[in-house]
Amino acid sequence: MLTVFAFVSFLLAGVVNAGTVIWDGRFNDYTTATDLDKWSWSNQVGSYQWYIHGNGSTTDYVNFSPYFKNPADMTSKQGAKLTITPKSLWNSNFWRTELIPQTTANLGTGKLWYHFSVKKSGKNAPNPNYEHQVCFFENHFTELKFGKINNVVDTRLQWFVGGTSKWVIEWIADVWHNFAYEIDFGASTVAMWHSEGGADLMLQGPAVSATTFTNSKDWHLGILRIPDSQGTTNPAPEDWYFSGVYVESGSLNTKVYA
Repeated sequence: MLTVFAFVSFLLAGVVNAGTVIWDGRFNDYTTATDLDKWSWSNQVGSYQWYIHGNGSTTDYVNFSPYFKNPADMTSKQGAKLTITPKSLWNSNFWRTELIPQTTANLGTGKLWYHFSVKKSGKNAPNPNYEHQVCFFENHFTELKFGKINNVVDTRLQWFVGGTSKWVIEWIADVWHNFAYEIDFGASTVAMWHSEGGADLMLQGPAVSATTFTNSKDWHLGILRIPDSQGTTNPAPEDWYFSGVYVESGSLNTKVYA
């Protein structure tokens, strides 16, 4: 009985410490990836705007499944597998598959936390010979990067602020990495929280100055891959997995399960 009570108290503590979710992108409102096709500029429905992708079918680029989520995340019903291939070109020769929040909420005021989890698998793993920009804002004031950066191939996952690497970690297949960008739009600062698997988020350093701005429609959940300097590219597809996506205000929920 004591053990059960302790466990319940632990769960309640996580709920009490949670902030307010002002935009929920955890894919719970989608049955299949083709539901994304219901969105258009004239019919702005669902949690995401869906227009940054190649000319193929939606399922060439996005698929949803309970197997694609962080198993420690009890709130998300499913996760997303985002795929980039030579057919993922959008308005350039960059490989791009990206989802944009569809919301009337202001995602660019006060102090907010942008949550998401990401992993790779051993199959169709991202190629480190190319620069990848991941989960970025339009002005790139904060983002993740992977691969060839400044002509140096790096197999680690990196967090960037204003074009400068602030944090790195070894990226191992099938390990979920949980992130929260802590953005203070009034103070123009950004910090980052991180954990692996089901562990609680931990602050990875003090907040740093940044040109914090969003119009609430320019945070890109997904991947942009840049070709090498000769414009050549390896045609092998890449799969990226995302889970637990939401924006929170008030206070930070450090728990991954809730």
